[in-house]
Amino acid sequence: MSEKEIAIQTSGLSRWFPVENGKFYAVKDVSIEISKGTLNIIKGRSGSGKTTLLNMLSTLDEPSEGKITFLGNDLSTMPVSGKETLRRKDMGFVFQSIALIPVMSAYENVDFALRLADYKEDHHHRIREVMERVGLLKRMDHMTGQLSGGEQQRVAIARAVAHHPAVLFADEPTGALDTASGLAVMGLFRELVEKEGTTIIMTTHDPNLMELGDKVFEIQDGQIL
Repeated sequence: MSEKEIAIQTSGLSRWFPVENGKFYAVKDVSIEISKGTLNIIKGRSGSGKTTLLNMLSTLDEPSEGKITFLGNDLSTMPVSGKETLRRKDMGFVFQSIALIPVMSAYENVDFALRLADYKEDHHHRIREVMERVGLLKRMDHMTGQLSGGEQQRVAIARAVAHHPAVLFADEPTGALDTASGLAVMGLFRELVEKEGTTIIMTTHDPNLMELGDKVFEIQDGQIL
């Protein structure tokens, strides 16, 4: 695979913590490649290291050892300010705890994210576009408390992708949803990959979602199987 086709590449990636008898490895010696424009699933049980791996790939946590290349940039040599810019402009985030701003409407939540990313194009047009994509155009003026859990997660996804991030990171995005809502979120992810070319990396322990990914990485005791 050429470098132009790779979104993220890791080599010997580890995250360890000092313990009484040496080191505890949350993630150990992970070397993977993630292609642009694909839906990637990191699966594993609770405590397997999947969230730690996701946090390192998204610069929210620093590796103890190894190298991450993000869109051709070596993160190990990038200053903190550079990583902050990457997170604002080239990354999107969706978490299990939806974390919408409750005093804002769905529309305002998405607009706030565009302002944080210093989005230069027409905000109103883009907000309507992403809200239509997540099926909530008619409810975008509702406050978050007036929306169901599944609807709130769809707003969170709209907020995360509104600024056209190259990579969307999603940590257990369906974990708090019922089966139907979870499958709807996965369908939306597939649409984002196919229609907008977004690269998506998500964690889950739900075996029903595996077949919807382009690539599945299974992690156990911090190591990719």
